[in-house]
Amino acid sequence: MMNAGAQASTQKKLNVRRMTVISILSAVSIVLSMIPFVGYIPLGPVKATIMHVPVIIGAVIEGPVVGAAVGLIFGLTSLFKAFTEPTITSFCFMNPIISVLPRVLIGIVAYYVYTGIHKLTKRIYLSGFIAGVVGSLTNTIGVMGLIYVLYADRYMKAIGQAGNAGKYILTVCGMNGIPEAIVAGILTAAVAVAMIRKSKK
Repeated sequence: MMNAGAQASTQKKLNVRRMTVISILSAVSIVLSMIPFVGYIPLGPVKATIMHVPVIIGAVIEGPVVGAAVGLIFGLTSLFKAFTEPTITSFCFMNPIISVLPRVLIGIVAYYVYTGIHKLTKRIYLSGFIAGVVGSLTNTIGVMGLIYVLYADRYMKAIGQAGNAGKYILTVCGMNGIPEAIVAGILTAAVAVAMIRKSKK
């Protein structure tokens, strides 16, 4: 068994590593948010994004606290852009319940999906892929679902659409959310496998 000094040293190393990962992935998120057509990709009235990928990767390799912290940075960049680079739907993202909360949840959900699948299958790549897909869908469904709950009528008027808001938002989730989820799954699996295997050497 480890003595108290060894345990404290190990815990300190873990904390330093986690802070380093948070700093690096947060920096990646901030840089992505500042590069046009990379972090946020305009597709008509909505924006596709790969900003959730660093959040998911952080959660998978270092746990839910790291994932939530990087997700917070993602959410804050979204909130910031809503005020500094407004579009017709930015009023939705000026509300932190929409711009921040779902992004914090991405890392938490992705971590527990990863650990659950890994316990069942013992396969890092498969676990990473599913965690990436579910984490991405957490973002899409969380954001669009909250827009529907809080701003459905105003959102539909802003984008010039008539008809059922639920059907339109569901269509957006499918058209944007599914490709984003597949990309997130592939990237998460590839990076997670590489980093987890490296950490075991």
